[in-house]
Amino acid sequence: MSYQPIQLTDDQIASFEENGFLVIEKLIDSELVALLKSRIEPLFHGEFETGIYPDEWHWRPGMSLPDITRQMCNAWKSDRAIASVSLSSEVGRLCATLAGWPGARIGQDSLWFKPPGGGKEIALHQDGAYIDYLNPPEMLTCWIALDNTRAEIGPLEYARGSHKWPLLNEASEFHVPQGDHRSGMQKAAALAGVSNPEVVPVEIPAGGCAIHHGCTWHGSGKNTSTSDPRRSLAVHTISSEAHFQPGVPAGYIYGRYQRVGEVRMDESFFPILWTRQGYRSPHLAHYCRNALSPAVAVTG
Repeated sequence: MSYQPIQLTDDQIASFEENGFLVIEKLIDSELVALLKSRIEPLFHGEFETGIYPDEWHWRPGMSLPDITRQMCNAWKSDRAIASVSLSSEVGRLCATLAGWPGARIGQDSLWFKPPGGGKEIALHQDGAYIDYLNPPEMLTCWIALDNTRAEIGPLEYARGSHKWPLLNEASEFHVPQGDHRSGMQKAAALAGVSNPEVVPVEIPAGGCAIHHGCTWHGSGKNTSTSDPRRSLAVHTISSEAHFQPGVPAGYIYGRYQRVGEVRMDESFFPILWTRQGYRSPHLAHYCRNALSPAVAVTG
């Protein structure tokens, strides 16, 4: 069965603009969910289909504590099954539509594995605090659940309406936070004059997604289940017209992809997923399938 594109309604767009996030009950089907989950364990054990390492690899077998929440950034460079969703035109279209951009490119993806038996919290944070080297410094994230999410396994949490608060430009380590994993958000809420911020857990079936604004505070609690992991794939998109800020360091990871004397973002490393004019980085057609395309089946 071919993928059927999601047509966002005016009410959904208005909800996103008001709340800072939008939950979609189904984005990918069960067979594609199973395929993505089957790639997680090999990837974290260093089995990279393409021979290329991801840009970030948090958790190593035999080296890291077993209860640490695992994260891998830009797994699309290492595995074509992951790439088929991370680089899909549909994710780009949905994000660009909600953001009001002319198109979307990938900034990075994040593959997550929160183990059962106490998988650690991820501190609530704003993605926008990490992208001041971009112009425009805007990001939308499509977070895709690969397991049925419920309170017990530490689901994604949003602070409703927090994208309207000032950006708290204090990018800090959010793995294994000390104390309350919501403390940074609470500080930002107080500065914004919000005394009792509403925290919304994202409890959706596997294959569903939540798309959030780059200034929306989000994170997750501990996985207290004794048997069930919480796995997910997040695709962080930026405008197709985004470029590097002149004179602003892009950091030790993404700065390596900036050409000397240029501000443009190389499509080899930041491919364009979709534009209103129908453009998509041409090399993607040869690199991986476009899993969320109405032209292809997503069952194998």
